[in-house]
Amino acid sequence: MINKKLEDLTPYKTETTRCRVRLSSNELPFELPEDIIYEALRQVDETKIRLYPDPEAKRLKEAIAEFIGVPEENILLGNGSDELIYYISLVIGDKGVLIPVPTFPMYLISTKVAGRNPFEVPLDSRFDIDTEKSKDVMGEVDLAFFAYPNNPTGNLFSREKINSLREKGIFIVVDEAYYDYAKDTFINEALRREDTLVLRTLSKIGMAGLRIGVLIGVKEIIREIEKIRLPFNISAISQVVATYILSRAKDYIRYAVDKVIEERERLEREMSCIEGVEVFRSKANFILFRTPFPADVVHKELIKENVLIRDVSYMPLLTRCLRVSVGKPEDNDFFLEKLRVVLKRL
Repeated sequence: MINKKLEDLTPYKTETTRCRVRLSSNELPFELPEDIIYEALRQVDETKIRLYPDPEAKRLKEAIAEFIGVPEENILLGNGSDELIYYISLVIGDKGVLIPVPTFPMYLISTKVAGRNPFEVPLDSRFDIDTEKSKDVMGEVDLAFFAYPNNPTGNLFSREKINSLREKGIFIVVDEAYYDYAKDTFINEALRREDTLVLRTLSKIGMAGLRIGVLIGVKEIIREIEKIRLPFNISAISQVVATYILSRAKDYIRYAVDKVIEERERLEREMSCIEGVEVFRSKANFILFRTPFPADVVHKELIKENVLIRDVSYMPLLTRCLRVSVGKPEDNDFFLEKLRVVLKRL
């Protein structure tokens, strides 16, 4: 018998259509240097996959702690941030969960799977937290998720508004999946407060295929969430490869991130010059934009032109909106060319 709480649950879906240019998943568009990839694969060859991985992922945790700049005792690793979001939903609080929308769908999914009531509060006209509407659910919630920058809108929420909700007794989780592109963080608060956690990921800086999520908080909170962590949740191969990349390719990762930021700013400028396109400024590695035409039509027409982006118009406040990941310069040029073609045709 299926749990009735899950009957209306919509699974998270990704774009899988094959196209020449894929700008739909917010991945780092640049490959790691060949020598780094070669050595990482050599270490995989030496990994004894018949054995269970290190259950503590100690070497990887050390590398991540150094990369981020926090003590190991303040870190919990997950099989992607998705796993950690689910753990948080199970451990932190027992009332409803505040979710500003539109945002990353996994907050809603994890809340429902954990058997808790989600309170989706629409953002304001500037895609910021609507504190007035949030007041209506204050007595019903004790946990809130904030994507910072927000996905798919790309903006940073007001720190003052986040802090004001925390002051009302709400435990806040700040999901900094796109931190490297925004350079703004709540880590200092997470390291000293028992009502704040920060999420990070390696997925947006070149290691999406390894599925490594990072949770940062005071050691007492981390210890409690650790109690429900699934054993061996980080594979041996992911541990070996991610550890090597973080120890040998930090400079390249920073270089690649800087190139994406440059391309993001160029894309914003050039898209803004296309008649009928409304561009929303981004602090992430993607751009939200609106056209005069139905988003599903624009999306399908771009696929015909061999370009895959994300239709996000099904989300609240995002009528006729699409999201494009920032790619390599040549892929961005191809997207711009085909966007002009499609809009002219429509």
